[in-house]
Amino acid sequence: MAEIEPSAPVFDTLALIGIGLIGSSVARVARARGTIARRIVANARSERTLARVAELGIADACEIDPARAVVDADCVMLCAPVGAYAALAEAIGPHLKPGAIITDVGSTKQSVIRDVGPFVPEGVHFVPGHPMAGTEFSGPDAGFAELFEGRWTLLTPPPGTNAQAVARVRLLWERMGASVSVMDPAHHDRVVAIVSHLPHLIAFTICGTADDLADETRQEVLQFAASGFRDFTRIAASDPVMWRDVFLNNREALLEMLARFTEDAQAMARAVRWGDGGYIEDKVLRGRKIRQALIDLNQA
Repeated sequence: MAEIEPSAPVFDTLALIGIGLIGSSVARVARARGTIARRIVANARSERTLARVAELGIADACEIDPARAVVDADCVMLCAPVGAYAALAEAIGPHLKPGAIITDVGSTKQSVIRDVGPFVPEGVHFVPGHPMAGTEFSGPDAGFAELFEGRWTLLTPPPGTNAQAVARVRLLWERMGASVSVMDPAHHDRVVAIVSHLPHLIAFTICGTADDLADETRQEVLQFAASGFRDFTRIAASDPVMWRDVFLNNREALLEMLARFTEDAQAMARAVRWGDGGYIEDKVLRGRKIRQALIDLNQA
């Protein structure tokens, strides 16, 4: 792969397989900056979604058939829920051109390598990735060009991946404003289990608990919700299909972190029950330190 001039696009044609929050944000920033891709092809499961993409003007071409979407692509980015990856990879694999790069934005990485890897043809480079950015909204209208600015993208290339392909995907994300780190897939899945997947699981569960309360109490919960509960409801508004697939495809790491959290929650419950103010205060102070550390790293 040749060196890329600073003003030249990283790729000639970028195919986005899935055009929800992440895919449409990639399309928007590519449009805005002009150094990501010269041409953008969007694929979605429904004609209605593609019609909206055409109205928004964020892609040069729209294809309902993922195989047609990737034919001329130098880079193919899977932006669908991770549970759909195996079927998508099987569909597009025979149509990827030699030298193309396939990457993704999924929140689990061992499952992505398991599901996509067998369908990557000889001569095509596979560089899994995960932008640590998002909102609770979904669909092509949810995207915005600044989504990745100042955020991290984690790359988890399998052993033996072409170094120039990894460098090109790194450059793609850096030009979208992200910082990039390369990480082992198993380590990635354990890290995101605690920083992303477990908080979402807790948020969904707390909102489910509130929804199961008696009608009168439930109405008061909603009417007088404080900021802490409102924060949980924001997370709980996330796409259900995406998060179902994330939980099921990172189950081992998620269950490990859930078990550790459960033990800590039980210890806190004991402290509350027996009036152990020192233990409670220590936990609160440690939480404050974590928050300050995030602020210091510009991740708050």
